[in-house]
Amino acid sequence: MLSNELRRLVESRMKSTLRGIEETFEHILKDQEIGLEDLKETVRNLEESFDLSQKWILQILFILFLKNVTGFGELKRILGVNSRTLSDKLKSLQKYEYIRRTIDQGPPLRVRYSLTARGRNTILLALPLLYYSSSNLPKEKD
Repeated sequence: MLSNELRRLVESRMKSTLRGIEETFEHILKDQEIGLEDLKETVRNLEESFDLSQKWILQILFILFLKNVTGFGELKRILGVNSRTLSDKLKSLQKYEYIRRTIDQGPPLRVRYSLTARGRNTILLALPLLYYSSSNLPKEKD
């Protein structure tokens, strides 16, 4: 868990970032005269580009963020996922340019994965969002 001081700092920066994003969207909507249908189409296109909510995706990105470069076997061990599922997720992340796959000829032959700039930025944006969402959940009543 985050210390109270660190939590306050993160929350303060998130509020500032959210204000900036809101102002940017207000500016775009006002100046560009974007209609509701245009906005719906834009969101639909963004959703189709890639689904970060798929199981394992954020965990893979987070591990690569923390470890910088990681092999297939280590990812599999850390996540506790089967080879087929991990392979499919890695292919998807590579297809959308979130990760980079590097082959070391060896011997033995090794495949290593690392984040691209897009992957790194995505996880840096996702982590505060996940933190913010989880910290603002309504408290369960006993």
